[in-house]
Amino acid sequence: MVKVEIVQDQDEVNNSPYASHASSRTGSSVSLSSVESELGEESLYDRLTALRDIVPPSTRHSISSTVSTTASFFKKGGKIFGNIVWIVTTSALLVGLPLALSLEDEAKIVAQEKEMLAQQQGAQQMLAGSSMYPQPGSEQQPKAIVPPGF
Repeated sequence: MVKVEIVQDQDEVNNSPYASHASSRTGSSVSLSSVESELGEESLYDRLTALRDIVPPSTRHSISSTVSTTASFFKKGGKIFGNIVWIVTTSALLVGLPLALSLEDEAKIVAQEKEMLAQQQGAQQMLAGSSMYPQPGSEQQPKAIVPPGF
């Protein structure tokens, strides 16, 4: 077990800006500004490196191992996710794209066949001799009036 004692020098106590002397109580703002000028500009990196001395080594190790484990988890997860996306994309390009193109070609062929069939039916109707005016020798019976929709 370690026993800690605080030892103060008389010179440090007298020169400290935080010492409580009767004469320095009124000029506290002057002493604080002198302390700030002595410290100078301290960067964030300097403050973080100073915290390293405050945190015990066991806590630093546990924090480091937790951060390392989390980082490796996200790295492996990202790699797996990237592989899955790669497999899906290449499969879609190699299988889906040719399938879509063949279905489109087949739809065009079906549409052309329907158009040709319609043209043939139109030609047959014209050749059959059906005209709007009745032939003089044929008699047609008048048709009854049918309301729309029936």
